[in-house]
Amino acid sequence: MGLFAALLGVLLNFNYMELIMLCLTIAFVLFAEMFNTAIEYTVDLVSQEYHPLARIVKDIGAGAVLLSAITSIVVGYILFASRAGIRIEDNIMKIRTSSWNITFIVLIFILSIVILSKLLLHRGTPLRGGMPSGHAAIAFSIWAIISLLYPNSLVIFLVFILAILVARSRLSFGIHSIIEVFIGAILGISVTVFIFQFLRI
Repeated sequence: MGLFAALLGVLLNFNYMELIMLCLTIAFVLFAEMFNTAIEYTVDLVSQEYHPLARIVKDIGAGAVLLSAITSIVVGYILFASRAGIRIEDNIMKIRTSSWNITFIVLIFILSIVILSKLLLHRGTPLRGGMPSGHAAIAFSIWAIISLLYPNSLVIFLVFILAILVARSRLSFGIHSIIEVFIGAILGISVTVFIFQFLRI
């Protein structure tokens, strides 16, 4: 993925400073991943039994990965958006009136909240299980986005059914409890509505 981003930067004729920033961001993400992996193997090597401090150390490593991922998304968005004709520094109003930009912001916020919640509550892993359900949050966020942007009753109903099916699949596979799925759905809807209302003021 990092190599693809670097090649895309070359194809889009990034200048030297932009390429350096892109490469440093990619290296930062890879370093965080390697650091987290090294921490997990070291902790497992020292102690095979569960220990609260070991869990905290692993959570710190996972937090470093999350921080690097969010940073890379923001940097990548700024760099590639500038090549797509979106001037971030003087087009804040364009971002606020662009459904695609608002949708991007909503999904990033929801993913960040879900992962941080799992790390703080020590339930599940950042990408699987735990409180809240990330799949339910994203699914119902997409339903809320569709409801706000496309007032077509049939489309809204069909997307709602898809969101229900996604939530049900998390229950069927035993990955989440019903309360985790419910909280995820409420989180996705509420964050989506709040950000859309805030940016559309």
